[in-house]
Amino acid sequence: MNQYIKPSQAEWEAISKRPTLSLEDLDEKVQKIIDRIKAVGDQAIKEFALQFDQVSLENIKVSSHEIELGKSQISDELKLAISTASDNIRKFHTSQKVLETQVETQEGVICWRKNVAIENVGLYIPGGSAPLFSTILMLGIPALIAGCKRIVLCTPCDKNGVINPAVLYTASFLGIDEIYKVGGAQAIAALAYGTQSIPKVDKIFGPGNQYVTKAKELVQKSGIAIDLPAGPSEVLIIADQNADADFIAADLLSQAEHGTDSQVVLVTSNQPLIEKVNLALEEQLIVLPRAELARKTLENSFSVVLNSLEECIEFSNMYAPEHLILAVENATEYCDKIKNAGSVFLGNYSCESAGDYASGTNHTLPTNGYAKSYSGVSFDSFVKKITFQNITAKGIQNIGKTIEIMAEAEQLIAHKNAVSIRLKKLNK
Repeated sequence: MNQYIKPSQAEWEAISKRPTLSLEDLDEKVQKIIDRIKAVGDQAIKEFALQFDQVSLENIKVSSHEIELGKSQISDELKLAISTASDNIRKFHTSQKVLETQVETQEGVICWRKNVAIENVGLYIPGGSAPLFSTILMLGIPALIAGCKRIVLCTPCDKNGVINPAVLYTASFLGIDEIYKVGGAQAIAALAYGTQSIPKVDKIFGPGNQYVTKAKELVQKSGIAIDLPAGPSEVLIIADQNADADFIAADLLSQAEHGTDSQVVLVTSNQPLIEKVNLALEEQLIVLPRAELARKTLENSFSVVLNSLEECIEFSNMYAPEHLILAVENATEYCDKIKNAGSVFLGNYSCESAGDYASGTNHTLPTNGYAKSYSGVSFDSFVKKITFQNITAKGIQNIGKTIEIMAEAEQLIAHKNAVSIRLKKLNK
C-alpha cells in the first residue's frame, strides 16, 4: 500500500483517485455490444458467450432440471446460512415500508402518496471470479417485499454452460426461476432492450465490472432506469490507537480480493498503527487463495496519517467510500459526523463482511465517490412514489386565487383559466 504522512488538504483529492483498468475506448466497445444485442438479440448473446466466455450456448434460459440439479449440490450448512441471512435481510428491508398518510394542506385540499411496485425488474448477478449468490438475496428480497410482478435474473455461466449451484439454489430459495446464462455488458443490453428469450425490464439492478457499469450508464441514456453506479468495490477504515491491527488487515483484504480495480484505504492519526497493519497484511496474505489478486489491489491502495480523528472523518467524507469502518473507541458518537458513505460499520467487531452477507443491510452500494449523491439499494429502489390529490369545491375556492396569481406571473394563462373557469361556475 502507498503511504502518505500528513498531506495537506490540497493533496487529498489527488491521493484519493480510484484505480481504473486500462481499457481503451471503453464507451465504444460497450456500445458495439449493446448495438449488436439490439440488432439480433439471442444470436448476439451466443456470439458473445463464445467470444468472451468460451462457451457454446444451446439454451440461454436455465431449465427447471438445471435448477433442481444445482439445488441438490448445496450442503445443508450453506442452506441454513442462506436462510439465516435471508431472514435478517427481510426483517431490515420490511422495516423500510412506510405507511403513507393523507395530509390536508389546506381546507378542502387533500394530498397523499402511494408506493407502487416497479412491475418488471432485472437482476444482474456477477459470476466470474466469484459467484455472488449473496447479491441475489440483496436484490431479490426487497423486490419481493415491494411486490414486483416479474423478476428476471441474468448471470454468466462457466465454460461448460453451467451456473454455480449456489446461485441457482439461492434464486430458487426466493422463488426466482426466470434465470438466463448471460453476463457482462451483453446481459445489461438484453435486460434493457429485450431479446427473443429475455424480456425487456423497467429497471436494472446489480453490481459488476467496468464493462457492466459502463453498459448500465449507456442504457440509462436511452431511458432505461438503473439502481445506481455500482462498480469496483472499496473500503475505507478510520482507526485510532485502540484499533486491532489484525482486524484492520482482515477487513482490508476482504475487499482487496474482489479485483485489481478495487481499492482499500486506511486512515489514522496514529502512525505506528500502519506498520502493525502492514505486518498483519503479510501474515494473512500467505493463507489466502486469492493472494496474488489481493496483492495487486494493495498496490492501487493506500494508507494516510492525518493530524486528528476529526480530520480523518473529514477525509472520509471527501472520499465518500462505499464501505466505511470506524475502528475507533466510542464509534457511535461519530455517526452524526459521517456525511458521505454507502454503509458504515461501527467498532472493532462490525466487520464489513457482516454487511456483505447477513447483518440485514444491503450490500449493493454506490462506489467511486457516488456516495455523495446516491443511496444504496433498499426497498425504495423497487417502488415508485405516486402522489394523489383530491380537491373539493371548497378546496378550489380556497386555493384558486393563489394558483391564478402564480400562473399569470409565469405568463401561463391557460393554467390560470383552468382555475378561473371552475371558480366562475361555482360562483354562479
